[in-house]
Amino acid sequence: MKRIMGFILAAGMLISSCNMPATESPDPQIATAAALTVQAVLNSESIAATPLASPTKNSPEVTAEATPTFSQPMASVGEVTNCRSGPGTNYERVTQIFPTDPVKIIGFFSPNYWVVSTKDGEECWLSGEFATPVGSFAAVPTVTAPPTPIGGKPEAATFLKENGWTFSCYGPGQADITLSWNDKADNETGYRILRNGEVIAELPVDSTFFAETIALVSGQSAAYQIRAYNLVGETDSAIATITCP
Repeated sequence: MKRIMGFILAAGMLISSCNMPATESPDPQIATAAALTVQAVLNSESIAATPLASPTKNSPEVTAEATPTFSQPMASVGEVTNCRSGPGTNYERVTQIFPTDPVKIIGFFSPNYWVVSTKDGEECWLSGEFATPVGSFAAVPTVTAPPTPIGGKPEAATFLKENGWTFSCYGPGQADITLSWNDKADNETGYRILRNGEVIAELPVDSTFFAETIALVSGQSAAYQIRAYNLVGETDSAIATITCP
């Protein structure tokens, strides 16, 4: 403001001197220069005082990148599935996982086992072959397998000499099957029943009997074995073949 007043005062004095009586007319260029000087000063002060324009709605906005969120990794099964004390069928069964009860994933063992925690707080190993993971399962830690226990495989079961296996064929292709065997092992984790080379049932320690009803038409056969197993390995009985007449 002081600069403006100074310029105005100087310009006024210059113009006044031009209006004083003189023998010659005042130089019009001087008056014009004074007026332009005052105007330039006013314009410069006005520009300096003008505030910066605020952003408009169309101005680009800077947005922060979203931070990835973590969701609890879970696993579910399509049918009742055994969950064991280690990564393999030779490990003892801890519990069974039901399709209605998803479990928390707490670890991974390559190539295809999840370590899970059930709703009861039990920790066990679930085969990825039967499990569907969801959530942030890629973030769970990789774990190592439990040590192999010291000991040997269980002794194989033997069918009873009499009535080791019996069957009854009836109706339109039905057969009742019973199996009985000697429990000769003292270190088994349990027994598995195999039909035509496939495991169809798992039984607890000291089991000696199994029965089922299957579809078996005349002329068809079914082959059964009893498999004793523990953490070290497994042994199979002889094969009992049943054929409906």
